[in-house]
Amino acid sequence: MQDKVLIFGHKNPDTDSICSSIVYEMLDKRDGRENTKAVRLGKVNKETQYVLDYLKIEAPELIEKVEEGQEVILVDHNEFVESVDGIEKAKVIEVVDHHRIKNFETSEPLYYTARPYGCTATILFEEYKQKGYAIDKKEAILIASCIISDTLLLKSPTTTEHDKKALEELEKIAQIDINKYGIEMLKAGTDLNDYSAEELINLDAKESDKDGQKFIIAQVNTVSIEDVLKREKEIKEQINKAIEEKNLSLFVFAITDILNSNSEIIALGKKAEIIKNAFGKELKNDRAYLEGVVSRKKQIKPKIVDNL
Repeated sequence: MQDKVLIFGHKNPDTDSICSSIVYEMLDKRDGRENTKAVRLGKVNKETQYVLDYLKIEAPELIEKVEEGQEVILVDHNEFVESVDGIEKAKVIEVVDHHRIKNFETSEPLYYTARPYGCTATILFEEYKQKGYAIDKKEAILIASCIISDTLLLKSPTTTEHDKKALEELEKIAQIDINKYGIEMLKAGTDLNDYSAEELINLDAKESDKDGQKFIIAQVNTVSIEDVLKREKEIKEQINKAIEEKNLSLFVFAITDILNSNSEIIALGKKAEIIKNAFGKELKNDRAYLEGVVSRKKQIKPKIVDNL
């Protein structure tokens, strides 16, 4: 596919990762660029599938690696550990992201857009506006879905005024009830029954490192933490397996109640004791209840990094 510039989000993709890739390709076509192609780095989760089904569009093609020299555009991530296999030898020509920048280096200059918004698609929304392009209904629903997903319908502490204003305008263009659509979309993502424990801990897992200590923070959304914890034994077995296989210092699995905005975490690994300092909570049977915590990016990861 070296004749195409590939656009993709991170591994274990979420709605923002996949739908922002699709939107970016649409925006490129508005600019007259026909050589870009949205792809994905993992299985489509049920929340994202809800969006694709609603719009009757196909998921982007799945890729597992890129060849040396392949031109790529990264959305919703910049850390190579979260990216496609072979990324180190690819040619990154653009990045659009809303995360911190870490361990990012390229051999040539590039276009880099980073804004501390609740979601990547909000940045793309503003790109449309700046270029004077009218957003159509399909684009509006794709962008709105990303914002709903990443901000939990604007309830997450990662939400910014930019996200709120964008969603308000997108609702008018899409001509749908954003609250109703958003709740149905989020609920679709909480159907975890037919996932294996291994799939569950990898649905939305992000690997990072600090000073050579590798760790993973995984997260699932639910309307019942108790239902997920019925599978606690097999979940822990798979977490321990991942710790051993990837030589991790810590694996944190966050089970987030999207209705009540709380999370229960399972923490395993030789550095699990840092949870007490990070959150002021003792682990009991490897678990801790975190009231008011829903955001991995803003509420969980920074405290873990600070205490590793």
